[in-house]
Amino acid sequence: MGSHDGEDEELPPPPPVPPDVIPIKAEDAVGESPANHILKPKRLLMDRPGIGRKGQPTQLYSNHFKVAVKSTEDVFFHYYVNLKYEDDRPVDGKGIGRKVIDKLQQTYRAELSNKDFAYDGEKSLFTVGGLPQKKNEFTVVLEDVSTGKTAANGSPGGNDSPGGGDRKRVRRPYQTKTFKVEINFAAEVPMSAIGQVIRGEESENSLEALRVLDIILRQHSAEQGCLLVKQSFFYNNPSCFVDLGGGVMGCRGFHSSFRGTQSGLSLNVDVSTTMIVKPGPVIDFLLSNQNVNDPSRIDWQKAKRALKGLRIRTTPANSEFKIFGLSERICKEQTFPLRQRNGSNGDCDTIEITVYDYYAKKGIDLKYSGDFPCINTGKAKRPTYFPIELCSLVPLQRYTKALSTLQRSSLVEKSRQKPEERMTVLNDALQRSNYDSDPMLRACGVSVAPKFTQVEGRILQAPKLKAGNGDDIFSRNGRWNFTNRKFYETCSVNKWAVVNFSARCDVRNLIRDLMRNASAKGIVWFSFSHIFYCSSFLLLTFSSGSKWRNLLMCLKRVPL
Repeated sequence: MGSHDGEDEELPPPPPVPPDVIPIKAEDAVGESPANHILKPKRLLMDRPGIGRKGQPTQLYSNHFKVAVKSTEDVFFHYYVNLKYEDDRPVDGKGIGRKVIDKLQQTYRAELSNKDFAYDGEKSLFTVGGLPQKKNEFTVVLEDVSTGKTAANGSPGGNDSPGGGDRKRVRRPYQTKTFKVEINFAAEVPMSAIGQVIRGEESENSLEALRVLDIILRQHSAEQGCLLVKQSFFYNNPSCFVDLGGGVMGCRGFHSSFRGTQSGLSLNVDVSTTMIVKPGPVIDFLLSNQNVNDPSRIDWQKAKRALKGLRIRTTPANSEFKIFGLSERICKEQTFPLRQRNGSNGDCDTIEITVYDYYAKKGIDLKYSGDFPCINTGKAKRPTYFPIELCSLVPLQRYTKALSTLQRSSLVEKSRQKPEERMTVLNDALQRSNYDSDPMLRACGVSVAPKFTQVEGRILQAPKLKAGNGDDIFSRNGRWNFTNRKFYETCSVNKWAVVNFSARCDVRNLIRDLMRNASAKGIVWFSFSHIFYCSSFLLLTFSSGSKWRNLLMCLKRVPL
């Protein structure tokens, strides 16, 4: 506020302090953090007020496995990962990041002080202890043998793949891609936060430390060739597949995560299910997906939509590609430009040849593909064609479309497991995962107990129900039998109607049984006083009001 004539204006009095607020004195605030610094509250698990005493004590097994940590003195170092192609385009393809980081570790292990990585597959990477440099830049050359993908402006170049525009066909043992990798320091996560979780406490770093351990589990599962869906992983094991029809299969897998509990740190493992595309020949998938028994009945427009984006493995080269679409013409008519040498002078001529004839010249006899479209794994302007009978869908490809009602019910029915079976499956999953062999977990000093955690439970007495006439109903085998009992509270039904759309139904017997059973339960039903007949239904009512007449006139225009 301004001042007048050298004298300060009088400030208004402060607002009254509420009775439940204690003001902070000025001297108490000295040394506090700056105003722009928000202190995170220390979180503690609520103490249990006590342990129940009712019921019969019993020992239970839980799907938790105790976790021990030898030392919590180390520190997790968090790094931000940026992947780019050689021409500085960002890498956005799924699954490429793990391959690049694996190759980087192999190539630059000495420069990285032989550190093991916990990589989430996207932007975050963790190490136990720091890397030599806070900012790291690497060049990684990836030999792309299995995916059939190439650099920015290349085309799949397997020796059995016709097409690819006017490029020169050359025989190469493999194709390569060059990546630029930036690994920059982001933060430190003290492992002492894990010790706090073990003691039943929680700090601002606890959740981040447990997240690092979960990322280690994901990476461990990825190295075993599992399909990863958030914190769940799925093995390529046919015994875990259940056929849901329509070319879709349910895949049983496992969910795992580290949890802080009142008894310390534990690994929670549970069963999980996801939907995958049925692996195998593409033609078999299409027959099942469209519910037809002959390839000539396949709707190829629907097939194109169903196949787009899926991965296939081709024979005889055993290469893997991603489906872009289908050819516009059938295999016997679809042509592409083929460059071949003309004599010994090294000149090349370009000829147009059909996909069918191309494979015939290579000695590959196509039994049924000639009359069907080809699989296109290239692009719209630079296609690469494969006959459909040489293509098979690779395993563990998620099916993300909505399930039909029949498929959903089938999934629920086939996913049921009895407790003993569930315990066996979880035990086998833990042994197969072999987490104790993971180098990152060993570096953290983390070990997982091989047996289920045992907890004490109580079997409570089943609640009883009160019925009419002061009767009590006790459960037997989890059920309450209400036969020959009346309701505890009853009501009266004095306005009611019956609409019959079936001439075969005995309406009078239905009404008589309804009234008899209602009376047995203590419900007072009044009899009807008027009956109206129509050609398509029967309406019974005892109300003389006009609303039933209006209803009849709306449903059937007949005079009453």
